[in-house]
Amino acid sequence: MATLETPILIVGAGPVGLALAADLGSRGVRCLVVEQGEGPADHPRASVLNARSMEFMRRFGVADAIRRAGAPEDFPHTALYCTTLNGFEIARIERPHHGGSGASAGSPERAQRCNQIWSDPILRELASGHANVTLRYRCRFETATEQADHVLATVHDLASDARLTIAARHLIDCSGGHSPIRRALEIGMSGSNYLGYFLSIFVRAPELWAHHKMGKAALINFVEPTGLWRNLISLNGRDLYRFGVRGKAYYDAPETVDAERLFNEVVGKPVPHEIISIRRWTARNVVAERYRAGRIFLAGDAAHLNHPAAGLGLNTGLGDAIDLGWKLAAVHDGWAPPALLDSYEVERRPVGQRNVGHADVSHANDREQQPGPAVADDTPEGARIRQALTDAILPSQTRKVITDGLALGYRYDPSPIVWPDGTPAPEDTVSAYHPTARPGSRAPHAFIASGRSTIDLFGKGFVLMRLGPTAPDVSPIERAFAQRGVPLRVETVENPDVAALYQRRLVLVRPDGHVAWRADTPPGDPLALADRVRGA
Repeated sequence: MATLETPILIVGAGPVGLALAADLGSRGVRCLVVEQGEGPADHPRASVLNARSMEFMRRFGVADAIRRAGAPEDFPHTALYCTTLNGFEIARIERPHHGGSGASAGSPERAQRCNQIWSDPILRELASGHANVTLRYRCRFETATEQADHVLATVHDLASDARLTIAARHLIDCSGGHSPIRRALEIGMSGSNYLGYFLSIFVRAPELWAHHKMGKAALINFVEPTGLWRNLISLNGRDLYRFGVRGKAYYDAPETVDAERLFNEVVGKPVPHEIISIRRWTARNVVAERYRAGRIFLAGDAAHLNHPAAGLGLNTGLGDAIDLGWKLAAVHDGWAPPALLDSYEVERRPVGQRNVGHADVSHANDREQQPGPAVADDTPEGARIRQALTDAILPSQTRKVITDGLALGYRYDPSPIVWPDGTPAPEDTVSAYHPTARPGSRAPHAFIASGRSTIDLFGKGFVLMRLGPTAPDVSPIERAFAQRGVPLRVETVENPDVAALYQRRLVLVRPDGHVAWRADTPPGDPLALADRVRGA
């Protein structure tokens, strides 16, 4: 049996595995990605990259490619609720920070619609463009055992029918919700006891909006007598849709489902369309009880599963990859001890719990709606029911589809590698983002030059920001970081508006863009600061 050696083995070449590989590749760390499939998905899955994920794409240099591959710039990201497309409109939620180009108030990027059908190939090309990243498709993971100083994994090369042994310093499980690695490690998952059964129907319907009066919308939910159990998601803003149907009977016998009839029913009349493919899937809202077992780490759906109601699964997974990437590189390069990796679970598991909890509440609201048979009637009683639904849907569904607070406002408050400054935590909100440079938070966006954001300063080593015209000398901090071998770059930003936003004259930002420390003067012991943020 042939044996390969690699510092980092990533199992799974979905978006999380590819993003992690790209991040490691950009840091000069060699890694191997094994994937049992043949390549990118041919059936739609996750479609939304929120503003934070688009900031990661911006860092990677592929944000424009994501925009070009997704929905047209002028396509509205509206969430629409109606009885049918040719029936009654019940509610409409606009999302002004989604789609298009340019910045929003809180980010240099906007959330974009780009399904994995198109985003995965972009990430694949990005990752494979690094000479130190190797991708092996049709290579199925089988076993992993931890040795004294490495993980020994066995994989089955399906193309050659040969088995390979891979010795890796660390193994990252990005293999998805059915992770064989998590099961082998006997890591349980906890959360909601909800289990949902669904069909995903891939449909081509050219210019569907020309056949109804509701106009263009990204998310269409159908409010029917028995509740919200069907939806239609625009994939490319032109002709491709994912038609979702909820129900155990459909899941158990997908081959008997009359997809044509179900689709024509929600449109309200027959329209030109083609059913491309049908897949069944289950939904759970649970989080792994541990994100780590020795040298093995869980990320993405292997670590947390949620119903896609609020579009959080892929985005949470990308956050895992960005948090883990710089830490693995720091340990691999030798300027941080292995203890730095202990902070991964401490930081990311609470984010997973928060996002999964929100998805659970959001989808429960969908399931609880029971409008009754008169909802689609053109009668006073039908109008009364629809108005009551409008009043109920708008507040709850706004929290579901506008999640800027979740996307940009998550914090690493309890982290052992963050130095608190004693300030109170800001309000924790779902929809509204409140920018703050409090340690543990994402360093907030502000433009410092034409088209250049503070976000663009971060991504490699640590960045020490000197803010305002009276920022002190930081040479003691520079010497301490150099003594510990920690990469540090000093950026002086005299713009008073940026200084006011960050609220301190000195702000230390980690390679992942989160604030590690801030103060108005250098610390009394700069070596202690360097040791704290590198996990020593």
